[in-house]
Amino acid sequence: MNKTIQNKTDGVIRFGTFGGVFTPCTLTILGVIMFLRFGQVVGNAGIWHGLLIVGMAKLVTILTSLSLSAIATNSRVKGGGAYYMISRSLGIEFGGAIGLVFFLSQAVSVAMYIIGFTEALTSVIPALSNHFRLSASVVNLVVFICVYIGAGWTIKIQYAILLILLGAIVSFIGGAIGHWNQAHLIENLNPKYGDSQNLWTMFALFFPAATGIMAGANMSGDLADPGKSIPRGTVSAIVFTGMIYGAFVLFLGASADRNALQTEHMIVSRLAWQPGFILAGVFAATLSSALGSLMGAPRILQALARDRVFGILNFFSRGSGINNEPRRATILSYLIAQAGIMLGDLNAIAPITTMFFMITYGALNYAAFQEGCSGNPSYRPRFKYNHWSLSLLGALCCVIAMLLIDWLWAVIALLLMVAIYRYLVREEMEAAWGDLQSGAALGRVRRELLNLEEMSYHPKNWRPVIIAFGVHREERLHMAAMARWLAGPTGMLIIGQVITSEDDDILERHRQARRQLRKRISENELEAFPAVTIAPSLTSGLSALTQCSGVGAIHPNLVLFNWTNDEEKQAGLLTNMKMVTRLGRSLALLRYQPPPTEDIWAVPSGTIDVWWLGLGNGSLMLLLGHLLQHNNGWRDHRIRLIRMIKDEAGREETRQYLEQLATDARIPAECKVLIGDEFTEILVRESSGSALCILGLQNPIEMPDGAIKKLASMTDRLTRLLFIHSAGDMSLEV
Repeated sequence: MNKTIQNKTDGVIRFGTFGGVFTPCTLTILGVIMFLRFGQVVGNAGIWHGLLIVGMAKLVTILTSLSLSAIATNSRVKGGGAYYMISRSLGIEFGGAIGLVFFLSQAVSVAMYIIGFTEALTSVIPALSNHFRLSASVVNLVVFICVYIGAGWTIKIQYAILLILLGAIVSFIGGAIGHWNQAHLIENLNPKYGDSQNLWTMFALFFPAATGIMAGANMSGDLADPGKSIPRGTVSAIVFTGMIYGAFVLFLGASADRNALQTEHMIVSRLAWQPGFILAGVFAATLSSALGSLMGAPRILQALARDRVFGILNFFSRGSGINNEPRRATILSYLIAQAGIMLGDLNAIAPITTMFFMITYGALNYAAFQEGCSGNPSYRPRFKYNHWSLSLLGALCCVIAMLLIDWLWAVIALLLMVAIYRYLVREEMEAAWGDLQSGAALGRVRRELLNLEEMSYHPKNWRPVIIAFGVHREERLHMAAMARWLAGPTGMLIIGQVITSEDDDILERHRQARRQLRKRISENELEAFPAVTIAPSLTSGLSALTQCSGVGAIHPNLVLFNWTNDEEKQAGLLTNMKMVTRLGRSLALLRYQPPPTEDIWAVPSGTIDVWWLGLGNGSLMLLLGHLLQHNNGWRDHRIRLIRMIKDEAGREETRQYLEQLATDARIPAECKVLIGDEFTEILVRESSGSALCILGLQNPIEMPDGAIKKLASMTDRLTRLLFIHSAGDMSLEV
């Protein structure tokens, strides 16, 4: 295992598996719990349950390390460790939420480790107890200076600390062998829990000692080969520390009676060959954990800042020196740790900090599970010793462990994560990298489309899938907005564009047109899909898009055309309308003339007038009016269901018919019956102030030449008209 590697071309120092991953992980995992609390665990749980507790904790961490290894070897891992890997898999929102709380957890844990170090120091030098915060602040400053100088210097210090820690372990094992007692071994085999203690309380006490597996991954930006070093170093550290903890269970159970194990916090020191080594080990464990956390936290913050997840953190994206040291982020991490030290008692913060570590582990497992079972072709990790089922088991183990440790803090931590995640979703951030969200979405869409293909269609399930022609231009965006409103929140809108050309360079023209159309859709928040085709004629292009847009059972069922006052173009419009009718699609013709300076999303005032002439077109007309009301700004617009008859004697019967129709359709509408002979005059008088007037349209196939011109003369005094011809594929029936 190489310790450090220096790039000969740029002078950047990169760390190998031993120095960059194994050492930080080992030092963070072998913490003060091993020296000061592990005797209590063995005294209550006994040897068998003690080994079970160590095994369960290591199961969580080894499963997480397998998931971590799979993700780390699937792509090039840069700075940011767990945040980088999670954000590249589950998306920037999920990764951003994880990254922020993981950074804060690492920074606050520095304070906890330093307070633990200072407590051990004051036990040796009691005079310092009167200056506890000052002593802790000095230690924090020393740790900060070591890290601020650079990771290379800190890693060298950690080598020395590792030797001290291993010396303390050897001292304990050597002393425990001398105290080996067969009677103690037999007595301590089985558990004997004290008051209010059980297997799970002891697991909760021990589990924080098993964390720290991310210490190496947090150094990902400083590793020569993260994809190689993270798996090897992390797994090796977990196995190595697991063997040490297992040995401690056996030697503690065989060298002291149960009462001593349960009550003496310094039992490890009393049994050791040289007690001074144990005190040095406590110092080494706490100091190394503080160094590891203060190295990891700034690198997470720097990665967050570089991805511009939170604008307020962008200042911390800049690195220093050829090694790109995150010194600005280190200063902030130091200040957070110092604030924690000044609080003095971090018992209230410690549980939620542990929860954030667990959430991070769970998220890593979940990311590997999603990647593994999504079938994403880009998921090809070099690390082959993992399966999505193991990652799922790891995620479930993390959740269970959180609830067992402290269910209340688990809920609080999860709610905080959800709040940050929802904030980032509302910000609608765009990542510059691909994540599995799009791949997972494609997988879900594929499955649902296949399911939909097998289902029998019923007219009552009709939803608008509108393909709109002639609205792609900048000056016609008002019509595009109206088309989006007509689709409603449950329908789909496709904006179609036909380019008539027989040039050879059609590919570039197609790409450019599609790119411009997508940009226009995005800039105006139209929530639509672009569809562009190049064809010899407009009619052939419209026919192609109408037939081929969509996939599976999802295809356009309503074709929307834009009105034209040009008499020459009216003939072509009628031809296209006939073509659409022959293809079995419903047809809409929109005549919409808002002021040119008006915002495209400005909702006109007035009512939604549906002029009823019968079920043929009326059902679709009434449903579209109802869908309009589902849009913001249209909710308070009343639907008026209007019918004109010639005889006063039929007014009441017609009104009852319309009311029953609206009741059966479950669409609230004001029903109105008008008497008269001149339809055009009554139409203009009644609907000139409406927000939208919806009229039925004769079957275009039966319309003679000049029919569009005749419609224009009838309705030229109305500015917001929608003509509808239904293909009969929908119904208002229950």
